Parts: sequence; C-alpha cells; structure tokens
Amino acid sequence: MIQFDRIKKTFTLTTEKTMYQMQIGPVGHLLHLYYGPVTEGCFDYLQLTRDCGFSPNPYDLQEGRGWSLDTQAQEYSTPGVGDFRLSTLESESADGIQGADLRYVSHQIRPGKYQLAGMPAAFAGEGEAETLSVLLADAATGMQVELLYGVFSQRNVITRAARILNRGASALRLNKAASVCLDLPFGDWQMIHFHGRHTMERQPERVTLMNGIQTISSARGASSHQHNPFVILCQPDTTDRFGQCCGMMLVYSGNHRTDVEMDQAGAVRAVMGISDTNFSWTLEPGEVFEMPEVLLTFTQEGLDDLSHLYHRFIQHNVCRSRYALERRPVLLNSWEAAYMDFDAEKLLRIARSAKELGVELFVIDDGWFGNRDDDFRGLGDWFVNEKKLPGGLKVLLDSIHALGLKTGLWLEPEMVSEDSDLYRSHPDWALTVPGRKPTMGRSQLVLDLSREDVIQWLYETIAGLLRENPIDYVKWDMNRHLTDLYSHTLPACRQGEVTHRYVLGLYDLLERLTREFPDVLFEGCSGGGGRFDAGMLAYHPQIWCSDNTDPIARLTIQEGTSYGYPVPAMGSHVSASPNHQTGRSTPLGTRGVVAMSGTFGYELDPGLLSQEEKDEIRRQIDRYHDWQDLIREGDYYRIQSVDKARPYGAWEFVSPDRDEVLLNVVLADVSSNPRPLHLHLKGLDPQGRYRIESAGFYGCNARLPHVPDRIFTGGELMYGGYTLPILLGNYPSVQICWKSVTG
Repeated sequence: MIQFDRIKKTFTLTTEKTMYQMQIGPVGHLLHLYYGPVTEGCFDYLQLTRDCGFSPNPYDLQEGRGWSLDTQAQEYSTPGVGDFRLSTLESESADGIQGADLRYVSHQIRPGKYQLAGMPAAFAGEGEAETLSVLLADAATGMQVELLYGVFSQRNVITRAARILNRGASALRLNKAASVCLDLPFGDWQMIHFHGRHTMERQPERVTLMNGIQTISSARGASSHQHNPFVILCQPDTTDRFGQCCGMMLVYSGNHRTDVEMDQAGAVRAVMGISDTNFSWTLEPGEVFEMPEVLLTFTQEGLDDLSHLYHRFIQHNVCRSRYALERRPVLLNSWEAAYMDFDAEKLLRIARSAKELGVELFVIDDGWFGNRDDDFRGLGDWFVNEKKLPGGLKVLLDSIHALGLKTGLWLEPEMVSEDSDLYRSHPDWALTVPGRKPTMGRSQLVLDLSREDVIQWLYETIAGLLRENPIDYVKWDMNRHLTDLYSHTLPACRQGEVTHRYVLGLYDLLERLTREFPDVLFEGCSGGGGRFDAGMLAYHPQIWCSDNTDPIARLTIQEGTSYGYPVPAMGSHVSASPNHQTGRSTPLGTRGVVAMSGTFGYELDPGLLSQEEKDEIRRQIDRYHDWQDLIREGDYYRIQSVDKARPYGAWEFVSPDRDEVLLNVVLADVSSNPRPLHLHLKGLDPQGRYRIESAGFYGCNARLPHVPDRIFTGGELMYGGYTLPILLGNYPSVQICWKSVTG
C-alpha cells in the first residue's frame, strides 16, 4: 500500500511486515525517514537539525545553519550541493555544470508494477503490486530524475529504480548513475557480503562497518566470481533465527558497485548500481537513461527469514521461465565425462549408460562445433563438426531422443576465437583497441554485444539451431571477462558506454530467444558462478553454481549462494572421484547429498563406474524424485556452517505445510573420540508430531540412535534438538527425512 499525506508531505510504503517512509523536505529535497517493521506514525522527528560545522546549507535555508544535506537522510543523493558523502549521481552539462540540485516536482501512485526498457525487472500479477513515481528536477541543467518504487505487499519486498531525463537544450554527460541510495541514520550495523574467485564463489563474510567507505564491486563486465551484487546490512546481534537485517540485491549482470559509508555522525549510507569504472553516458536532449532495479527487503526475524523472502520473490516475481516453478529433469553433462575428446559413438555410449541409471536429460558440452578440438579455436563457428558427428547434429540428437532422453547443448555465444571463420570474416565484431594487441582470456576474444548487427547475427544463428534440432536445454556459458573496451562502431565520446550497452545487448538477445523458445530450459554459466545474479535469473531459471564440483568445497559455495538466491536456481552435480578440481576423494553418497541441494545432475562417465556405484546412483535419483518438490518448494534453513570449531555443514528443507522435513549433514573433517553432533532443527510445527520416514548414512557404518518408529514433537526437535550417532570415515554424510503423523 502506498499513501501520501498532503499535509505532512510524507510517502508511506507499507507491506505486510515492513514500512518505508520518506518526506518532501522544507525546500523540496526528498528525504528518507524510516525503513523497518510496520507501524503507525510519522518519523519526520528523526530528521534532526544540528550544526556539525563545515556542513553547508541550501541557499533557501541559509539562516537555519543546522539544516544541511550533509547531515540529512536522503532518497537520491547528489554532489556539489552540500552533501559530501556518497552520491548516486555524477553528471556534467555541456557548459561544464557538475552535479545537480534535485527538488520535488510531482508524483504518481498507480496500480501494478513499473517496468524498465531493455532490462529485466520484477513483475507482478493482478493486484500484487503498486508503483510510486516521484519526479525530481534540477533547474540549472534541465535534468530530471524519476525515482521508481514497486511495493509488493504480500512478498514484503520493495523494488527501486531510477530514470534520468534530459529536459535541457544540450547534452548531459553521466559519469555515475547509481540505482539506489539507502540511508540508515541510526543504529549499529554490520555488513554481510559474498566474495570469492573462480571455483570458490560467494563466500560469505560478515564485517563491522568502519568510519569511512567500504566497497563491493566488479569492473569485469560481468557480476563476477569475485563480488556478488548483493549485500545484507544487519545488527550485531542478528542471527539466522532473529534480529534486524536489510537486503539489497541488484538486478543486473554487468559491472556493479555497492559503497557503504559510515559518516561523521555514525549514520550509514549504502549506494548500489552500475559501477562508475569505465562508465560514461551521453544523454542528448529528450533522451532517457534507465538504471537497473534493486530489490529491497527488511525483516526483524533474522537471516533465515530474509533468505526466504528473496527465494520466494525471485522464483515467483523475477524468473520468467516456465521452469521457475516446475520440476526439472535430472541431467548428465558430457564435460567431465569426455571433455572435447569424443565422437558420436562415444556420446551415444555415455547417453545409453546414463539412461540405464535413470538420467532424464543428456547434455553435449563444448567441442561439437567448428574445428573445436581444444580451447584455442572454433568459438563462433556454430555449425556441427561432422568429423566428430557424421550426418550432423540432428542425427545424434534424434538418436539420443530415441533412447528416451531429452537433449541439451552447450553454447558460448558471447565469445569468438581468433582461429575461427567468424573472426576471419568479421574481426571488427570483437572488442579490440585499434593499434594494440588484445588481451586474451582462455585464448578467446569477446564479441561486441553493444552492436545491433552482432546481436542480430547471434539471434539468427542460435534460433536456427533451436529451430532445426530437437534441443530441450541450452547451457549458456561465458568463459572470460571484458577487456579492450572499444567498440568499432561507437564514436570516441561514447566509448564509456560499451560495458552497459554490452549488457543491454545480452538482455535483448536473451529476451528474444526465451520468448521464441519458451519450452527450452536455459541454464546460465560463466566459468561456473561468475554471473550468478538476479538479472540472469530473469531468463535462466538455473545457473551453474560453480565449476568446482567437489562436495566439500560446495558446502560453503552453496550456503553462501543461499543467502539471497533460491536452491532451485543452483546448478549442482555429482562428479567423478577423485574430484577434477581439487583431487579430493569423497563417497558417492556424500556427493549425492550435496548435489541434491540444487538442480540435481551428474558430471561423469557412467561407463567407468562399478556395479555398486551404478546401483547407488539409481537409488540417488529415486530419492531425489521423492524429495524434489520438497527441495524446490520448501523453506531452506542453514543449520550449521563449516568452521574449525564445528567442521561440518548442516542444512534443512521444510515443506510449506510443515509436514515434511529433510535434514542433510556432511562432515568436512572427522576426529577420534568426537564430541556429540547435536543439531536443532528449524521451521517445524512445535505441536506437530514427526516420525523418521527414511535415513541414509554415507561413507560410514552408523545407524540411527533411536528406534525408527520413535515419534518426536516439533518442539522436541527444534528446542531439545537431535543428536546424531558417531560418524567416522571418509567425509561421511547423513540424510534424515521426518514426516508428520496424526493420531
């Protein structure tokens, strides 16, 4: 619900459990008042006036020296007009005027959810959301800024975005255009962010805010393995189970930046949006520049609740694929089974073996096209290599379909090899700097997706593959980041627009393909989880979580991902042992336990397995089918993170009706004479009665400590806890499923 009080000049945005309030200030600036638990009242009394010294005053209020933009909480901060803290906007007019003094002009409240041109944004069903639009303007430059707020009352989410409009007579140059400024003038706050590297993505780190600015960013042309565009601000006493926390998630897949500043008065400001590194944008008179959306949510019920809010919102209001809320097939990917060393007969042999084990989808990975025998050549030549696949791609895919399997194909559309027909024909289609040898990554260059002709060629090529072949699934990969940021079609004054135009081109391509082929399951990938963000999830209902398939390493990767992103979005597979990335050997059962907490599949050659291992895979797939709806629709709870004191990971799924719970535990280390492994379950009905339906122990010979028909109350399992037996062995694991009983 959105309300405007004409007397107090306040906007109040209310969801079921939260309230967001702002006010038109005394001379027209839009001031932030409150974001927190839903309540009644006007919080303008929190806007204190105080003379901090060297904090200047607007001309209109020069006699009231206690009122300064440098000390006021704001909705969209700008430099050069008295606020020396983080700004959302940096601009320059044709006559050299820098910054903007943005004052209120008008507003609109309307049903439904705003949309953004050329970028993914949350969508709403009938009566599910309202939009507030607030127009601000700068008299000196003719710049207008439209702030957009989408209020999803039932979801407890507020979305924010902004548009910059040039209403002046000459061009404006934008050097920074962030999406959101969130001011928290009071409170003791910490930040949780998710850093990493290739094969070790989204490692959660909780830090105390310092006096100054802390930055989370990517200038790699993608949201990156290194820093995810998602942060949480929380109180020091906030845990998974209770405490205040606020999430900010950017719906964008390119360069991003989040700055969090604690100022001289202890107030906290967070600014999130497109990174200003290598960014500029020329805005001609009459043109509009739109900034990507940010998903905001707040809870005082801890980090578990914050995660659940994001999980449900992304699945129901961000991801537009028909598969967002559907079961997905268990797949086997050929990459770690064959790499690029294969022919049609080898792939068919692997597919037959996979079918015998219960796999439902077979994916042909890199190496099926052009002269692609290694990663030095072939990218861009998306025609079948008939030396490997005689008769063409359709012959092989039809043969796989005849086995009763769906078929999938790997593509890396955004890249090109120097040794390719495409590059020889169109060298200017790659991002390269004239007169300079390009930087190489994985022996490949990046196609210039800021160009309409490149997008059109990619669309026609990929659409042709999908029209002419029985392809049920596409794995869309991106295996290097952007360098040599120069487009051969843009003028010099617009070269700073390349990275953002690249992302807009990517979204345009994905929009066209996913609309034309709604029955194709698209999975995103960028060297694993290098582009795992809400923008890509709008088109790809699942993203390959990491190239690291080691289940012990995956414990932290998947847990970190779970803070903001739903489990069904995490591509997760059982791979061979010893693991190809770490060399670690782990039990097949433990690999299965970890991989089931995602889109379940396999990354190995079934022909190399023993009969015992094949039988175990059949049982794994059966178990996954039994629990797939619980894993996909249930609430995910983090029970225990791996650390030195407790070297095990534990997590849980609880069905929406709280009638079923699946507990998963993996030991990353074992010790002699260990302490009891005692866990407190979450999310159950305290008065409910639960009996163990099934229990599996892997990599050890342990048994249940209680007789199987023992009935527990939800209160016992949550408050008293549950003690597991002693687990010894090589990375042992446990899965226990409880179901409610009546009578």
